[in-house]
Amino acid sequence: MGRSGGTEWDSGTGTHPDGARTGAAHETPEPWQAPSTRESRMLWWGSAALVLAVLGTSVLVAGEGRGGRLPLAEVLVLAQVCALRWQTRAPATVLAAHAATGLTLWALLPAVTLTGALLAAQITLCVLSALRPPRTSARALAAMCAPAPLALVTGGTADLVLCLLAPALAWTLGQWRRTQRERARAELRRALAEERERLAREVHDVVAHTLSVMVVQAGAAEDVFAEQPAQARQALRAIETGARSALGELRTMLRAFRPEVAEEGPAAPRHPGARLARLAELADPVRATGMTVHVHHEGILDGLPAAVDLAAYRIVQEALTNALRHAADADEVSVRVRAERDCVNITVTDNGRPGHGRSALTGGGRGLVGMRERARLLGGSLRAGPRSGGGFEVAARLPVERVS
Repeated sequence: MGRSGGTEWDSGTGTHPDGARTGAAHETPEPWQAPSTRESRMLWWGSAALVLAVLGTSVLVAGEGRGGRLPLAEVLVLAQVCALRWQTRAPATVLAAHAATGLTLWALLPAVTLTGALLAAQITLCVLSALRPPRTSARALAAMCAPAPLALVTGGTADLVLCLLAPALAWTLGQWRRTQRERARAELRRALAEERERLAREVHDVVAHTLSVMVVQAGAAEDVFAEQPAQARQALRAIETGARSALGELRTMLRAFRPEVAEEGPAAPRHPGARLARLAELADPVRATGMTVHVHHEGILDGLPAAVDLAAYRIVQEALTNALRHAADADEVSVRVRAERDCVNITVTDNGRPGHGRSALTGGGRGLVGMRERARLLGGSLRAGPRSGGGFEVAARLPVERVS
């Protein structure tokens, strides 16, 4: 339900972790582990600022009066800062480059200390530990600890301990971050499984109702087939319409019960009355809190496939709940539903204050995850994120195959 993490507009094209690969032979991060562009940029800026502030200052102090060594040392520091740009894409390669330049820098200016000269390498080791399998990062940790005895030359036992401790702490921090990401991934998969199960139960109710009506209509057609053929033909046409609708719902249910869904969530309540025809009723609980709610719909809502009708209702319901719980200082929310011939477009916006943790969900929380999964199972798309002028917007597009 929360809105945490970096801003991302999700088109429902699949950020699913099922295809993740592991192994030391791959330099490219696994899809589910790769940080977003925004995260990579922030990591680069932060680590570059740290290297410039700490190592850059140390080089200036230690290189004073060293003649031609200082310019070369400064070039090495700038090379490390530039290499940090690619540490999330190729952490092993960047780590090797940082280790080489760091050792060269220390050889030029021993007063910098070996631990300080390898600061950029330690940062990249942390990133490598978070993005790569433990076997790969453990080998990198061992390689980082190998030059530690050199610290005895200039700093004694204290520098030796520091040279061993700093890489170990960096590797441990990376492992902690990796565990966090794996836990978030497991939570996402669990949320998706629960949403698919709930959707399948709701579709089951719709299909069961449709089939029951078809049985009654078939019996009625048989009773009047000889005496009132026109009425019998009308019943048969209704059976055909119901059968087409039921087949569409069954396809949706089969997509929901895919093989990778193995977990069983708690039973969810069934709401057969959840339809777009009752859209205005969704606004009443929100209005009761003092928030102004505008509801507007265009087009014909009757005749929509039950799965699309239900999914649209649930998306609006969850978007209103999000606005109520997470919109900072919001006092107005607008709901617009437009039914076209081949799709249903849904837009829910509020006027909450920008920022304040209000960004699109990339992994934590279940509200937007559930909405995206509903849209995806129907072959549609959903995007959610802050608006440039303030507030938050949820926009969904659900394809429709109307029953003829």
